[in-house]
Amino acid sequence: MKLYYDLMSQPSRAVYIFMKTTKIPFEDCKVDLRNGEHFADEYAEINPFRLVPVIDDGGFKLTESVAILRYLSRKYNVADHWYPKDLKVQARVDEYLEWQHLNTRINCAMYFQHKFLRPKMFGTKVNEKQVEQFFNRMETTLEQFETIWLKNNKPFLCGDQISIADVLAACELEQPSMAGYDVYEGRPLLAAWYKRVKDILNPHYNEGHKVVQTVREKFGGVVPAAKL
Repeated sequence: MKLYYDLMSQPSRAVYIFMKTTKIPFEDCKVDLRNGEHFADEYAEINPFRLVPVIDDGGFKLTESVAILRYLSRKYNVADHWYPKDLKVQARVDEYLEWQHLNTRINCAMYFQHKFLRPKMFGTKVNEKQVEQFFNRMETTLEQFETIWLKNNKPFLCGDQISIADVLAACELEQPSMAGYDVYEGRPLLAAWYKRVKDILNPHYNEGHKVVQTVREKFGGVVPAAKL
């Protein structure tokens, strides 16, 4: 089993942390997104979409983190709570996995990209109007996260035990911190959930987020001066 990934990518981190936590062996195949390795012709043979993560299981190549996590949960003898076999409990996990694409994932990622990543990469000024739009959408997502997914102080997103939904969610919620925004401040239910998830996934969670921590410490969420 080969895992192609870059830990700057939140879906990559989720798959990496899951495989480490559940002791699924894999060959480490890092793809340096910052240096454009995903645009190489050789990588297109691995993933024609030129994205990460990807697994190669003896010639069977699979893209998309959600599909990968489901596949790994079914193939390997991991604890049932990660992706439960019970039809209704599994459906709850799938419910979050479908919801997150247009909510947790896109809103946290686009806030980070417009507030920090794109201005830093291209040396441009922050487009405050776009940032405000994604910030407002992200705030709505965070409100729904607490009041719907964690309603009645539910310990995890889909029940009493951690699942792949929690792993994906935690990794997505790290992105805004690199742009200087703490999603957990003033949100006690979210903060308590985050601690529970980290406690279960560590030390692999912290290992998988070293690059995030480095960016936070180096820039403090402040974009270097833009070109004139």
